[in-house]
Amino acid sequence: MPDLLLEFFSEEIPARMQPRAMEDLRKLVTDRLVEEGLVYEGAKAFATPRRIALAVHGVPARQKDIREEKKGPRVGAPEAAVAGFLKSAGLTSLDQARIEKDPKKGEFYVAVVEKPGRDAIAVLADMLPDIARRFPWPKSMRWGAASAQPGALTWVRPLHAVVATFGPETEDPQVVPFMLGDLKSGNVTFGHRFLSSGAIEVRRQDDWMTKLEKAKVIVDPARRRDIILTEAKNLAFAQGYELIEDEGLLGETAGLVEWPVVLMGSFDESFLEIPPEVIRTTIRNNQKCFVVRDPQSAKLAPRFILVSNMEATDGGKAIVAGNERVIRARLSDAKFFYETDLKTRLEDRLPKFAQIVFHQKLGTQAERIARIVRLAGLLAPMIKADPVKAERAATLAKADLLTEVVGEFPELQGLMGKYYALAQGEDDAVAHACEDHYKPVGPGDLVPADPVAIAVALADKIDTLVGFWAIDEKPTGSKDPYALRRAALGVIRIILSNDLRLNLAELIALATEGYLEQGKTFMKEFVGEAAKGADDLSGLRMSYDAMTGSDLRDFFADRLKVQLREQGARHDLADAVLAVEDQNDLVAIVRRVEALAKFLETDDGRNLLAGTKRAANILRIEEKKDGRAYTGDPDPALLKEPQEMALAQAMVAIAPEASKAYANEDYAGAMAAMARLRPAVDAFFEKVTVNVDDKALRENRLILLNRIREATRTVADFSMIEG
Repeated sequence: MPDLLLEFFSEEIPARMQPRAMEDLRKLVTDRLVEEGLVYEGAKAFATPRRIALAVHGVPARQKDIREEKKGPRVGAPEAAVAGFLKSAGLTSLDQARIEKDPKKGEFYVAVVEKPGRDAIAVLADMLPDIARRFPWPKSMRWGAASAQPGALTWVRPLHAVVATFGPETEDPQVVPFMLGDLKSGNVTFGHRFLSSGAIEVRRQDDWMTKLEKAKVIVDPARRRDIILTEAKNLAFAQGYELIEDEGLLGETAGLVEWPVVLMGSFDESFLEIPPEVIRTTIRNNQKCFVVRDPQSAKLAPRFILVSNMEATDGGKAIVAGNERVIRARLSDAKFFYETDLKTRLEDRLPKFAQIVFHQKLGTQAERIARIVRLAGLLAPMIKADPVKAERAATLAKADLLTEVVGEFPELQGLMGKYYALAQGEDDAVAHACEDHYKPVGPGDLVPADPVAIAVALADKIDTLVGFWAIDEKPTGSKDPYALRRAALGVIRIILSNDLRLNLAELIALATEGYLEQGKTFMKEFVGEAAKGADDLSGLRMSYDAMTGSDLRDFFADRLKVQLREQGARHDLADAVLAVEDQNDLVAIVRRVEALAKFLETDDGRNLLAGTKRAANILRIEEKKDGRAYTGDPDPALLKEPQEMALAQAMVAIAPEASKAYANEDYAGAMAAMARLRPAVDAFFEKVTVNVDDKALRENRLILLNRIREATRTVADFSMIEG
């Protein structure tokens, strides 16, 4: 079957836009082909700084003919209904329709619509210019004399040529004929801007790729990435160094060149006196270059690797020299910033925060820091951290935001705080907390492990969550401008990774106190009933009960479920555990979910689940019908059948053992004990009828079923578990 080759050749396309443009082009074209009944075999998109392209394989040469019957209104229907039917079916009169009879609905009109298929090349000629005109570039422009005309073509950069060929491998392909602005589609493209000249006539994908490579263009971005990475590693190794890999920079440099040429440059060793992250960020951000290290010491080396788009006659000496000049100037600036920052102690910068508003309703940065300091000090004893160090770290943690280096490179916040803290003689734990308190930033980020850093990180995130919740600035849908989901997941990951037995309600309460101490009046409204009539702080303190109805804890529960699902846990097990757990001890919740999952993998677990769900379903129906709950202990005198006697005895024997195991957080032991209920539960449902005519006997058996429900609810609400 025929193949399609499509290429849009233009001026420079920004590297950041290329991956999305490739996917957009592939999806727009292939979706439209499917809509037109042209189901293809495969498609691959390409991008370079000067072109985006698509090759689609196995496209049918022609659409299939369509014949379908369209049911119309009944005979004698109003004229408006008949007219609508004729229009939709493409008929001029009812004479072109036939009448069919339905035993129930009577006679109605039926039109036979026949639509002959079109040649695929004609379909492509219609759809490709439409796709090009609607292409979703983040930014686009008009150019030339035609740009003043209404409906002028727009593209990310001025277009110079459009290739569109279609045909089978065994024949010369045809050009798909269409106009795009003043450009006519054809089979001519162009090679590298500087390393080739003249037009290149192409036929299909393999021919196109081969000819462009001869013209110094590698069209596949994945291959350019591989070339850059391999050659950079080899060049570093040949000089006795090791490349510091950077996936983001690798993708960006692959989008900046059509013919990658890897070169090495150097900078003065004196710049190594500044932190290596500053050097790396300076070189990366300003010149898109990689850095290398000494493989023995793992320290940064005074070398960099650049990716050029040129094969220079001098072997790249002039290109390297130009990059060295720029990097020398940028590193001189960075060194000046760093040395200037060292002249001012971190704590001496803090007064400026009083003039910087964190949020109009939540106060200044200075007020926020004061709350974090207080909260970190209160959390420290709970996680065996030194309160003095925790408060000192919290005091200094945000100070680097006012430094020159962080002003130039915001992504180095926290890290520079660590360097400046060490430089002024702070304790190691305090310095590292300055860096780590922002963590974890993303799913793959490390979690703070040192107690001082944990205290500050938790204080920072919980203060943020409580504050924004109090002023009703919560995430909605996909919008989360204050990254509150990330903050909650950060709290959860810190607690779980460090196995911290903290009470979530108490953490929220302590954070709320910080706002109340500062006289934030909105917090009294947030506290609600707990604040009414209270004249002192102790009366305003949020207890566990005051937060029970708050959806902040529900928000944490939702984030925990997301975290558990990402780790492979079943969503229904998390829901079942959270339905009976007070949601305050995250570690206990996770342990119970894990134990429940293992239990349900056994035959005893699955069968007990089935029996318990059956008991719960019967109780739900009967309690709703009777308008009462069947609680308490069953009357031994009303236990008539051997199976109900055996179940009652099993409950008496096993329930205390399960409760004891649960109290000792031996969740596996609690479930193992409950598993011994299985034979009695199975026998009960097999031999005993619950809804008998004898009212007292029926109620006693419902009470017995409730004992099963209550016993299993010590671990989870089994009725919420699927299966």
